[in-house]
Amino acid sequence: MTSSALGRDFRLLWSAAVSSRFGDALRTPALALLAATLTRDPRIIAAVTVAGQLPPLLFGLLGGVYADRWDRRRTMACIDGVRAAVVAALAVAVVLDRAAVVTLLAAAFLLAALGSLFDSASFALLPTVVSPAALPRANGRLQAGSAVAGGFLGAPAAGVLFAAAPALPFALDAVTFAVAALLVLALTPTSAVGTGSAVRRLSVWSEIAEGVRWLRGDRTLWRVTLLAAASNLAISGLMAVLVLYALDVLRVPPAGYGLFAAGAVLGGVGGALAAGRLAARLGTVPALRVVLAVQTVALVVFALARQPVSGGIALAVFAAGTVVWNSLSASYGQRHVPGGLLGRVSAAQRMVGLLTAPVGAALAGLAAAAYGTVPVAGAAAGTFALVTLVAWRTLRPVASAPPVLAPTDDSTAPQPSR
Repeated sequence: MTSSALGRDFRLLWSAAVSSRFGDALRTPALALLAATLTRDPRIIAAVTVAGQLPPLLFGLLGGVYADRWDRRRTMACIDGVRAAVVAALAVAVVLDRAAVVTLLAAAFLLAALGSLFDSASFALLPTVVSPAALPRANGRLQAGSAVAGGFLGAPAAGVLFAAAPALPFALDAVTFAVAALLVLALTPTSAVGTGSAVRRLSVWSEIAEGVRWLRGDRTLWRVTLLAAASNLAISGLMAVLVLYALDVLRVPPAGYGLFAAGAVLGGVGGALAAGRLAARLGTVPALRVVLAVQTVALVVFALARQPVSGGIALAVFAAGTVVWNSLSASYGQRHVPGGLLGRVSAAQRMVGLLTAPVGAALAGLAAAAYGTVPVAGAAAGTFALVTLVAWRTLRPVASAPPVLAPTDDSTAPQPSR
């Protein structure tokens, strides 16, 4: 899935991302399984999941600041080194039968907090590795590789490895982090230095505000961000009840649910591989509008389907559109945001999207409990129809200069925050 045309540094970055994603796919279900062996209290088991979801909301914007301040190559390598140590320590605790619930909570929280900084640095690093024209293709290859490593390899293997030895998924995850760190360190140093705020340092909050102001000032990127947030509301709601919808409405046999879910992963891989060609043919912004229209049609078909094959195909098409949207919207930001602001602007975009996800899941759960899962699928299709309509009316490439930030004199600039 990599390409020699994208260059040596991209191959290294791709390999690091795939290695890390494979480890994530091993660790995440293993944490849930380990929690279930320690307690049957659903509140505590859910708390482990929440511990892994809170850090991006709490520290995402802060991670964007330091992704712009520090050398991104070294930052990513150091974070993966620390994550390898954390997961290795967890594996040792499991072997010694010392893993308690508080251990799992701490590990999940710390790994997610480190991941917030890593994600911002990784997003900002890619434009220094490939040319602007190659960004849609590069983002697609990254998403395709991650989907295969996580959906087809890591997730199915996690349960088997945990059954063989509970510590094994965590030990292998530590190895994948260590390998990823070495691969990132092998990147060409001159292409991996983050410019950040090296010349003019503000306080942390001032730098966060600088990134948010830039995002708000770029009309197209801000609209893409809001459209993504509205889409996430529907996607999160649908995913929250997907297993029930598949079993009860589409009549997917329980033994066949894994195959049903794998179809969506396969659709995502196909979308990732097609993202670059679609952007080259239509242009990034027009392609985003087309993707939303296709996803709306797919969701309507999914909401009307009553058997596994048509529902599975519709879900695969929808998943392909989601991956194409993610690849192209990321590429648009990477091409238009100044390098020194990429970490903060991308963190602000992720924050807006993350805020709607739990709302969508909660609303879907309440609606499904009261009315069943069919209205949830219909509401998701209706939401996407509205998002598509807004996108076709408002989402157009704008030939405008980036927002101008007021210069700050060194004598009056706030001192760096620690």
